[in-house]
Amino acid sequence: MDRGGQGAPILPFRQYVIKAHSRCDLSCDHCYVYEHADQSWARRPRTLAPETVTRIGERIAEHVLRHGLDEIHVVLHGGEPLLAGPAGLARIATELRRLVDRSCLIDLRVHTNGMLLDDRFCDLFADLGIKVGVSLDGDRAANDRHRRYADGRSSHAQALRAIERLRRRPELYAGLLCTVDVDNDPAAVYEALVALDPPRIDFLLPHATWDVPPPRSSPTAYGDWLITAFDLWNAGGRPVDVRLFDSIIRTTRGQASRTEAIGLQPSDLVVIETDGSYELVDSLKVAYEGAPATGLNVMSDSLDDVAAHPGVRARQGRAESLSAQCRACPVMSSCGGGLYTHRYRSGSFDNPSVFCADLFKLIVHVREVTMTRAHTLPYASLDALAGGTGGARDVALLAGSQSSLRRALITAVNERAGDEAAWEVLTRVDAEHGDVLDAVLAHPYIRAWAVACLTGEASSAYLGNIAAAAAVRSGLDARVEVETAGGVAYLPTVGTLEAPPSGGRQTLVVLDGRPKMAGSAALVPVRRLTSGGFSILLEDRDPYRDCHQWQPAPPLSDAEADRWQAAFDEAWRLIEKEYEPYAPGLRTGLTTVVPLISTEPGREISSTARHAFGAVAAALPAEPAILALLLLHEFQHVKLGALLDMLDLCDTDDRRLFYAPWRDDPRPLEALLQGTYAHLAVTDYWRTRRHAEPHPAQAQFARWRVQTAEAIETLARSQALTPVGERFVAHMRDAITPWLGEEVPEAALLAAARATSDHHAAFGR
Repeated sequence: MDRGGQGAPILPFRQYVIKAHSRCDLSCDHCYVYEHADQSWARRPRTLAPETVTRIGERIAEHVLRHGLDEIHVVLHGGEPLLAGPAGLARIATELRRLVDRSCLIDLRVHTNGMLLDDRFCDLFADLGIKVGVSLDGDRAANDRHRRYADGRSSHAQALRAIERLRRRPELYAGLLCTVDVDNDPAAVYEALVALDPPRIDFLLPHATWDVPPPRSSPTAYGDWLITAFDLWNAGGRPVDVRLFDSIIRTTRGQASRTEAIGLQPSDLVVIETDGSYELVDSLKVAYEGAPATGLNVMSDSLDDVAAHPGVRARQGRAESLSAQCRACPVMSSCGGGLYTHRYRSGSFDNPSVFCADLFKLIVHVREVTMTRAHTLPYASLDALAGGTGGARDVALLAGSQSSLRRALITAVNERAGDEAAWEVLTRVDAEHGDVLDAVLAHPYIRAWAVACLTGEASSAYLGNIAAAAAVRSGLDARVEVETAGGVAYLPTVGTLEAPPSGGRQTLVVLDGRPKMAGSAALVPVRRLTSGGFSILLEDRDPYRDCHQWQPAPPLSDAEADRWQAAFDEAWRLIEKEYEPYAPGLRTGLTTVVPLISTEPGREISSTARHAFGAVAAALPAEPAILALLLLHEFQHVKLGALLDMLDLCDTDDRRLFYAPWRDDPRPLEALLQGTYAHLAVTDYWRTRRHAEPHPAQAQFARWRVQTAEAIETLARSQALTPVGERFVAHMRDAITPWLGEEVPEAALLAAARATSDHHAAFGR
């Protein structure tokens, strides 16, 4: 970010729309350039003069250099840009690459109606690295409603011929743009577009304002139309990128929108007309005569001058620039007030979108469909997990669903809290270092905090701690307010800083990746446990780790941490050697171990928390082999908890209680499923361990295989499993059945039978 002529920070332009020709060979009656309030096109030259092209390239180059941009996006537009001819487009593209390519990459595209697209143009675009997008409103009936020649002839067949050329040369094919008309059948339009194999579809709402509203048959006609298209897209496995739908999903998860039509990200787009005039977003032509004008020109004014223009800044104000109605809306973070143009009413943009009701209905629908079921799990992965293990890919699918859930939760927290400084940092890190933000948000207790925050049990101030951690790890500068407690500020996945003992919120500054607070000492980094190439957090500081059944231990001494390291190293080597089928899943999903207080000497204590995917809590056992058992056992709960966030395995309305052979108290069916799945790994542990420690392990294996098998049959007979749950339990049974036939010494069999019988007798079963 730099400062323009007005002294305020400016956002550099990364997107450029260059008008290659100001006229068009079609006469579409919904066109915002020719059919609405602003008629400036008639006063402009048809094409760009050579000196204007050169000056455009020079202006972009100086802007790129001044702001250190590494990539920009340029669209050659119109009118109809192909009217400029192959030579005219070649001159523009060649000059841009000559002047700008030395400084940064150019993603160069042309957007056309396709009427003139032939092999000459395709060969030229291939030589110059230009991708092609085509406007098409669906099947012939839909397309011909608006996109016709001036004499009324259809343009549909010619557009299809152009698209077929691009399908034969997929390296040129950028996608299709479709303007929504609610009189068209959304299913027919969607299916017609998808049948053309586009890499992307852009559904655009027709440009309208409160003064000239769009035609509609109901208050949410456009939302209903788009919901039908979304449902077809979602049910079909999302075969193509639909930018509007994808942007709603991304903003729901806290990511940036990919379209200016929705979202809170500031606009970084500028339009350059055929006379060299800089204009604001093109769609403003529907508002009033001169609405997009800036009064600036490439011949006399820099792009920094344009970036400082009030009209540009008005589209960069994020939430604070929206109307009061928008700021109070629960879907503000996704909608963002809609397209700036669509807010216009009689001299003011301080209004919701004229499509407000449509966007609200669409966004709520998409959120309801995707927030809890945004990810799918193939049957092959479900079956692998049901068998007790699951490989790296299977656990990665679970981790991906948890990542989306955490993003949705912190988005919901921010909508309530409105910590704009923290949110700005998070969105900036996401845009520039998305993998870093994913790594920070993968910390298990961020979800635990977010859930507690949404239920009023925790402070939203911790969002600043998360933002600070993301800034430190990405190396970006930031200034945020963080939550402190107990004399420290904790930055998840990073470490702790000393803070005033009074607690409360404190200002934290990150410079060059180093966090600082007034009076604080150096950062104390998080502890880690390592074995070979595997490394996880030893989490003894996170303020939200106290969500397990047992009390977490206080911060460890160095000696205590060393004992954990020694035990973990040996336990992990044992897992890799003796329990190798479990290792890939653990490597993928286990991120954190939390030390617990040992309340009863000699008793193994371990736990997981449903809202802390990736974490296992345990008191350090006396033997590393038992630590290996606890990791295997508890990670079963981690996997199944994530699976249950994705899929319903049990009838949630069934309130009956069921006995587990190893518990004194009856449990809900889901709790029985959790325990049974965990004991599948316990059984397998002792099954393998009996070769190293035959005396205790044989009896343990004999006991757990019988009791786990009995619990599986209780689940199967419950009549409270969903069809997916029945499949899952059937594969659990398939896993344990061969073990029931394995040879075990008679004494071990008798001990197992006696333990089961005694338990049943004690509890009247």
